Amino acid sequence: MKPSVEQISNLLSQRGDLRPEEGYWQDFLREFHHNQRVEAAAMSAPSAFVERVRSWFSEVSPSKWAYGAGLAYATAAIAFFLVPRGAEVNTVPTAPVNHQVVPAPSLEQLEQLDLDPSSEGNAGEQVF
Repeated sequence: MKPSVEQISNLLSQRGDLRPEEGYWQDFLREFHHNQRVEAAAMSAPSAFVERVRSWFSEVSPSKWAYGAGLAYATAAIAFFLVPRGAEVNTVPTAPVNHQVVPAPSLEQLEQLDLDPSSEGNAGEQVF
């Protein structure tokens, strides 16, 4: 049975007269938020985490799962081709190190050097 236009207009006119009392929506929101906080506080951390993960997975559409799987496959294929294989390492034969200390020139050898400024340029040096 389809309602007539008069019945619909009567229902709408009655609806216009019905109004909730003042402050109803503020009280409703306050009670709703209070209940949410109590429910969130009652859940332990692991169960809250599991609930968040479950709701996130339920919101993801199947097409996004396919995109994610394709992206994971492409990443694995790129990594397979770009990661270097175990390269051959040629070892260089080792040689023993000579730990012999060469003595510094003695004081007698240093005294034999002619460091006099007057003799400068006489030992074959070129002056420019």
